[in-house]
Amino acid sequence: MASPSKHRLKRPSWYRRLMQKRLPITKWLPAYNSEKALADIIAGITVGLTVIPQALAYATLAGLPPQYGLYSSFMGCFIYILFGSCKDITLGPTALLALMTYEQIQGRNFDYAVLLCFLTGIVQLIMGLLHLGVLIDFISVPVTVGFTSATSVIIAVSQLKGLLGLQFKSRGFLDTVKKVVVNIPNAKLADTLLGACCIVVLLLMRKIKDVNLPPQQKGLKKALWLLSTSRNAIVVLLCAVMAFLWENNSQSPFKLTGTVKEGLPPLSLPPFGTVVDGKHVTFWEMCAELGSSIVLVPIIGVLGNVAIAKAFASGESVDATQELITLSFANILGSFLSAMPITGSFSRSAVNHASGVATQFGSLYTGILVILALSLLTPYFYYIPKASLAAVIICAVIFMIEYEVVKPMWRSRRADLVPAFATFALCLIVGVELGIVAGVLLNVVLLLYPSARPQLEAEIVTSNSGLSYLLITVGNSLYFPGVEYIRQYVTRAASKQSGNVPVVIDCRYVLGADFTAAKGLCALSNALSSRGQPLVLLSPRACVASVFTGAGSSVHVVLNANELDVSLQELTGQIPLPVIETDPKRVTPPPMYASLAQNEDSLEVIIAEDDKTSPLLTTVHRKKISEVDDT
Repeated sequence: MASPSKHRLKRPSWYRRLMQKRLPITKWLPAYNSEKALADIIAGITVGLTVIPQALAYATLAGLPPQYGLYSSFMGCFIYILFGSCKDITLGPTALLALMTYEQIQGRNFDYAVLLCFLTGIVQLIMGLLHLGVLIDFISVPVTVGFTSATSVIIAVSQLKGLLGLQFKSRGFLDTVKKVVVNIPNAKLADTLLGACCIVVLLLMRKIKDVNLPPQQKGLKKALWLLSTSRNAIVVLLCAVMAFLWENNSQSPFKLTGTVKEGLPPLSLPPFGTVVDGKHVTFWEMCAELGSSIVLVPIIGVLGNVAIAKAFASGESVDATQELITLSFANILGSFLSAMPITGSFSRSAVNHASGVATQFGSLYTGILVILALSLLTPYFYYIPKASLAAVIICAVIFMIEYEVVKPMWRSRRADLVPAFATFALCLIVGVELGIVAGVLLNVVLLLYPSARPQLEAEIVTSNSGLSYLLITVGNSLYFPGVEYIRQYVTRAASKQSGNVPVVIDCRYVLGADFTAAKGLCALSNALSSRGQPLVLLSPRACVASVFTGAGSSVHVVLNANELDVSLQELTGQIPLPVIETDPKRVTPPPMYASLAQNEDSLEVIIAEDDKTSPLLTTVHRKKISEVDDT
């Protein structure tokens, strides 16, 4: 019996492990020092210079006033310090969630975006508490590639309006393309030139960090890297200064961002009701209008966040449940400060990592910088040209179009291109929510198809004793979608044989079975036995054999290859063979399959002429049955 002192020693250890898992700050904070603090300050400020212009641009993309992007950019930073498990991740608004938010608030007010943020956090919290992070595994890489590529195209096209200085309302990708083409004659030359120049400058500045320099010029290399990393802030600042000087001397030729509300957002409950066109809308009516986005936005947010965590985890495992809980707190608390849905940003996380961030404390300085911008800089945001913000978004999303994975997919498994292209096309045509749902369903169908059409091979095998039998090899599990297919295949193959040739189903590669499969094979056994062809299962796993036992099946089972020759001799010699069944008196009548009625005279058997054989599973010489129709 363990002594009480041992229990007292174990309890703190268990408690400490739980705290480090669910509150990661308790793990790295005790080892925090001044060297790490300096690295976090540099990285935090660098990311802050990136997030401010992006936040303004993503709020515009979401159809919200610019300040909402800043409202959404600091709460996640503070939450991630306490609960975040990956030091490189920075939470905030992203182009993808901004687009999904935009599709929900069209024709409505901004309260829907804040409520969507709150509901996103609630759903993520429920998923985290129930450990439902495994649901993310059902979204495969091809679906993710098609989804992110399509949304990148949609976002880039949606910014053509701001880039060309056009003004119109649109809904959906195709409608936007149509209206851009129709309104091109109305494009403003000044905005178009400014936007094009910003794109060129941003792309060039993105590349300067990759310039090869001699090893002794480390200072210049760091300066170029910092210049490249801060390109968004630099371009937006220069454009704002130019517009400010132009506005003071004469009227600016550019479309400007306009007034940005100054100060921090008020702390208040999320809007559980609103007024649209003078009509009061209840909480449940708002939820009904948000529809499937209440579930899809949280899943997409977690998917992106976990993908980023895996990218920067350096081979370590990622706790999806912890990331779910962290995101849920960030969105729930963010909704009290008028935030839109947020998740981890890959581009800003990459900047954070490249800046040498040491701990999650780097997010603290990013959040402080955003708060300072809200408090001090909002009057100057008025002069930021919309074309420059559109250029920032376009240059951020065009590199999310993952066209380079098409070639490896084609070489490895071409079937994966089907859900990828289907998701891409449907997201463009019918919308991102329905597109990703359709892509996931199509991927599940492709995943289940081998269960409905398992790989089967039929061949004649002759043992040393001179006994020939038909060997059917099943290359997948025995589940209900494929029972009828297997039954028809075996029936056709067995009907080709002359005489009472036994049928052996090789179950060594069968990983599982179900009740329907057991009953189907029982019916097959009865049908073959009526023609004098016994059916034997060879080497089934214990879990497979137990299914047949529980179903009361009378199919003969041979547990290993050594017993097969003797068992077949007993069967063909009319010697009873022990069967797997719970009740010997119980007889299960086979189901009536209409598909059994088929013309078997047209089937032919072609057997090789070589008679030199050897025992099964040692040095076996097999005679192939050709032209077995497996469709």
